[in-house]
Amino acid sequence: MEKQENRDKIIVRTSIVGILVNVFLAAFKAVIGLTANSIAIVMDAVNNISDAASSVITIVGTKLAGKEPDKKHPFGYGRIEYLSAMVISLLVLYAGITALTESVKKIISPDVPDYSVVSLIIVAVAVVAKIILGRYVKHVGVKVNSDSLVNSGEDATLDSVISASTLVAAAIFLIFHISLEAWLGAIIAIVIIKSGFEMLKDTLSKILGEGADSELVKDLKKTINSYPEVHGAYDLVMHNYGPDSYTGSVHIEVPDTLSADELDQLIRKITIDVLQKHDVILTAIGVYSFNTKDPDAASARKTITELVTADPYVLQMHGFYLDKKEKTIRFDIVISFDAEDRYKVYEEAVKKVQKEFPDYTLQIAMDTDF
Repeated sequence: MEKQENRDKIIVRTSIVGILVNVFLAAFKAVIGLTANSIAIVMDAVNNISDAASSVITIVGTKLAGKEPDKKHPFGYGRIEYLSAMVISLLVLYAGITALTESVKKIISPDVPDYSVVSLIIVAVAVVAKIILGRYVKHVGVKVNSDSLVNSGEDATLDSVISASTLVAAAIFLIFHISLEAWLGAIIAIVIIKSGFEMLKDTLSKILGEGADSELVKDLKKTINSYPEVHGAYDLVMHNYGPDSYTGSVHIEVPDTLSADELDQLIRKITIDVLQKHDVILTAIGVYSFNTKDPDAASARKTITELVTADPYVLQMHGFYLDKKEKTIRFDIVISFDAEDRYKVYEEAVKKVQKEFPDYTLQIAMDTDF
């Protein structure tokens, strides 16, 4: 809880810095752009205002996401951060489309800019300010895993490129008396629109539900497998309810000699350990038992493993158990998403095993590579 509060404070503080810098830059650029009759600088000022608005949305989103879980939303409000990141990307898109519209108008009916040394110096200072702000905001965003801050930081870095390009256009006009203002404004607008689409795509991908971070999964499984009774951790499914907010479920493979009491104690220990070390709440731990009393089971397991994993699209076999009394064999196979037809791969694996063990009833589950 304390960690979450510190994270929220860092995001809010960073966003306030962004608001102050962007409002200050927008005011100066607007005055310069209107005085110099420069559409590119005016559009740059508008972009700074959209950045300030993005920071406001980040603060509001962070505050709402920090609300305590309740009856209606028992997993909390953490996903609001993804929605705020999406709103920011839409704002960037809107700013880009507006800039493109104005630039096209100026291409059709061009104006002659009137630059001054003071105005160009201020724009140059703005370039440096936005580079520093962009790196700072993105660094903090990556550190605290905030998509909203990362998006704002990338947008600020893009702004520095935009401001620098207005200086280039001004230099060309002063030296060659060729006005590229409107065309530059159009190019800037297209870059902004592209950036907005990329931000939107990344945020929507997270809202739809992406796989958990591979390093987190690896560390979490390592913790579970550290228990001597556990011979494997499989089917780990992670549900994301906001940045750094996970619940999940997993299957563990344990000897068939464990009593219900021993198993209960083991599951409770693992649940507490995973929460303390990884901040992940395991809402369920399923159990696979493996044969310890029948040497023929080990031989059958080896044979079946070789049969099914001969197919390159079968990534893993686990949860194996052979029951001679019931004449059943059960296990799961994980089939890659790269397979053209995952069900066909599954059916082929079942046929191979059934041919090798015709007297047994097969209970084979097709698993997803989460």
